[in-house]
Amino acid sequence: MKKLWKQYSYAITLIILSCTLAFVLSFKHHSDDQYLKVTISAGDTLWKISDQFEGQHSLSNKEFVSWVKKHNENIKDQIYPGEEIVIPVSKKNSANTTELASAPKE
Repeated sequence: MKKLWKQYSYAITLIILSCTLAFVLSFKHHSDDQYLKVTISAGDTLWKISDQFEGQHSLSNKEFVSWVKKHNENIKDQIYPGEEIVIPVSKKNSANTTELASAPKE
């Protein structure tokens, strides 16, 4: 075992550090995400929903629509009233919105 460690210590250390870093970054990335379930109303489009929740996500309208289509199984190009879809929002942005809403009026 000592012989193996002596010969490959740099590679083993690099692999362990890489795995640890990947785990930490993955955990950090997912901890900032939050999802909302939205029920579609008559006249809604994915673009309108993106605009409606603009302050709660950091995606462009095009990225938002692509994300929703990718993460909702039955969504193609059309959405229908009564359907429920999952949309991305950020906890950080939601917290800021709440703080702004509770700010005292001038």
